[in-house]
Amino acid sequence: GDGGNTDELSGTILVSGSSTVQPITSLVAELFREENRGVAITVDGPGTGDGFELFCAGQIDVSDASRSIDEEEAAACDAEGVEYLELEVALDGVTVMTNPDNGDVPCLSTGDLYALFGPESTGFDTWSDAAGLAADVGGSGDFPDRSLEITAPGEESGTYDAFIELAGISDLAEERGVPEDEIESLRADYQSSPDDNVIIQAMETSPAALGFVGYAFAQSAGKQVKEIAIDGGEGCVAPETVTIADGTYPLSRSLYIYVNTAKATENAALAAFVDHYLTSDGLNMVVERSGYVPIPAERQEAVRSTWEAAVA
Repeated sequence: GDGGNTDELSGTILVSGSSTVQPITSLVAELFREENRGVAITVDGPGTGDGFELFCAGQIDVSDASRSIDEEEAAACDAEGVEYLELEVALDGVTVMTNPDNGDVPCLSTGDLYALFGPESTGFDTWSDAAGLAADVGGSGDFPDRSLEITAPGEESGTYDAFIELAGISDLAEERGVPEDEIESLRADYQSSPDDNVIIQAMETSPAALGFVGYAFAQSAGKQVKEIAIDGGEGCVAPETVTIADGTYPLSRSLYIYVNTAKATENAALAAFVDHYLTSDGLNMVVERSGYVPIPAERQEAVRSTWEAAVA
């Protein structure tokens, strides 16, 4: 329901987590505040992992996430008695990109990605250094003979986790007997940044550059970067709204908000905020305006039903 007269809503809502989901949540918060002046909303974006840490300690109400909660995080929530709902709000892709002058890398296979970014690629200073490893893991290895400078998100980022999982890097690393503490990571010697704008700037400045960010950030960079198509075994597919929506782009993923169920039943402002968030017309507009891809209507309805059943 609408909880009666929304003019009377007051209270505080604390949101943290994914920098990828932050623009969506911030815009929803802005629109919600226009109608509910008495509610204070804080939206931070230190990264998905940092958000879950705060969320499972009971310190925030909503955690923005660019991946699902992992077993360790779920156990931390459990230990603190934090019950939650996972609500899918949008679709996104991870875009692999290089410098606009780098015309000879139109497409990379997931094997190529492993050879360039994976834990076994530490020390490769040129693209062609990775050719042998790429061939070993079923990539093309058709790389230019020029220096290689990788700039990408760091370990605190859900985009980092998503890339490793979606590109099959962790699976390949495990298969190839990489030491256990390196299976879930990228090469040790790349330049990491929590700031997507810094990564975009690195792509602009050098033909050696290679990196990845969320789809929306790459889109907003326009011609400053060259997006690379990805071959996950079904041919080269570019990151586009259509290919992310239908799942044919290999590096596409869901974006979520996690809501503390107990806090949502105690805090009327929080319940109204999540309600507002999940209103499909509004959400689609916000998601598209933020540069992401709306989830299909029937999935949206299912998410809404999950939410309504939990707070009924």
